[in-house]
Amino acid sequence: MKIGLTYDLRSEYLAMGYDRETTAEFDREDTIDAIDQAIRECGHETVRIGHLKQLVARLANGERWDLVFNICEGLHGIAREAQVPALLEGYQIPCVFSDSLMMAVCLHKGLTKTLVARAGLSTAQFYVVESPQDITSVALPYPLFAKPVAEGTGKGVSAASVIRTEEELRSVCVELLNRFQQPVLVETFLPGREFTVGILGTGENARVLGTLEVKLLSNAEQDAYSYVNKERYKELVQYTLVYPQSDPEVAESETLALTAWRELKGRDGGRIDVRSDGNGRPAFIEVNPLAGLHPEHSDLPMIATKVGLGYQNLIRQILDSATERVQIRQPVNSG
Repeated sequence: MKIGLTYDLRSEYLAMGYDRETTAEFDREDTIDAIDQAIRECGHETVRIGHLKQLVARLANGERWDLVFNICEGLHGIAREAQVPALLEGYQIPCVFSDSLMMAVCLHKGLTKTLVARAGLSTAQFYVVESPQDITSVALPYPLFAKPVAEGTGKGVSAASVIRTEEELRSVCVELLNRFQQPVLVETFLPGREFTVGILGTGENARVLGTLEVKLLSNAEQDAYSYVNKERYKELVQYTLVYPQSDPEVAESETLALTAWRELKGRDGGRIDVRSDGNGRPAFIEVNPLAGLHPEHSDLPMIATKVGLGYQNLIRQILDSATERVQIRQPVNSG
């Protein structure tokens, strides 16, 4: 097959003048190189396309591909992760990972938690603050936890995210509203263990790849897997592969994650983050349908390596899931 690669290259956006926090979710050149090589080692032809506007130009120029391996995070709008899948859907070009509906819904943490809760799955009580006037309507017991409703990579999360008073709640919410120009998710603080669960596959074929426990070291910002902790993970965070057979809390987390993945219509591969309450009961935090794919630094490849799957086979299984669920038409002429 001819497989196009869509991605947001961090260096390109930094060169345009965007800052490091704004571009935190975007990819490095070595990530694209690794994905490209892995796909070619699966026997496919690859075409590097790039970001949304580059995709638009190439579609307008008449280019087509049998499948697009999409990892574009997007830059503008609260549904930015849905933009590339939606465009490809309009041209009837299948893509790897979730569709535009799932991407749009799941970037908004409040909408995601609403669906998870209505499915009967455990998630912390929450309230979405749309404006400063909404802050007085938050009727949840302290301590609380606040973060932007539609960011990733720990953006907007710090030690200040753990809130213990009304004054702190107002201060943090106003700062986040102004800084990120989007609503703030306020939820009951979960003081227990934190896990990230890797998922491969789609629907009933989805399965848990493995689970990492995220442990903050003594020199890290405590109580929050924050932007700083994620940026400096080598010195601040310990990742431990944990097993459901010997740890009931892990087993419950994996069941919760897999059920949530299926309920939210996740496709091909991703991660679900889980954190336990004070009684050791796991609760859904959020889903990442566009998990990072750096072969050494990203959580999903880290899980694949720790369980003995390896990076090449991780990409192969993601591709296998995508090709199994779509009807690939006559391959595009590679000449």
